[in-house]
Amino acid sequence: MAIIGLFFGSDEGNTEAVARRIQKRLGADVVDVHDIADVTQLEFTQYERIILGIPTWDFGQIQSDWEEFWDDLGDIDFSDKTIALFGLGDQFGYGDYFLDAMGMMHEVIAQHNPIRIGYWPTDGYEYDASKAEYDGQFVGLAIDEDQQEDLTAERLDRWCEQIHREFGLDTPLTPGD
Repeated sequence: MAIIGLFFGSDEGNTEAVARRIQKRLGADVVDVHDIADVTQLEFTQYERIILGIPTWDFGQIQSDWEEFWDDLGDIDFSDKTIALFGLGDQFGYGDYFLDAMGMMHEVIAQHNPIRIGYWPTDGYEYDASKAEYDGQFVGLAIDEDQQEDLTAERLDRWCEQIHREFGLDTPLTPGD
């Protein structure tokens, strides 16, 4: 078993692709990737370090598989966990709701007071409002595969280096796709 559990939900495959790219950078022997549609609360208990990935749909909606798991997510005790988030959204098409689902997820897990890492600067993004913005930064990595796909690889490299350090890992990193 790897030391990080990465849980994602994805309808069109973008969030899954980003999850796999994170796993490649941190190492397949370091990160277990789980589709939230196929897990129970028990899978979360296996990990002290967790990465959660969620896209925002339309006007600030939660991705369908995460929506089905939402009540279970609120019941998981994250108090002894270290959590990093990443979210996907469209900052131009839905600029009033950019990454709202990631912000809502942050609120749910924050109730258990885990160690939260992976906060990300808002520089380089153009949006009107976001529930994922907290204290001048995003609560996790912000990815826009619709409008800024050309920036994803570099953002993933920087963020994976950041969370590698914040998770306290001493394993090798593999930058790039």
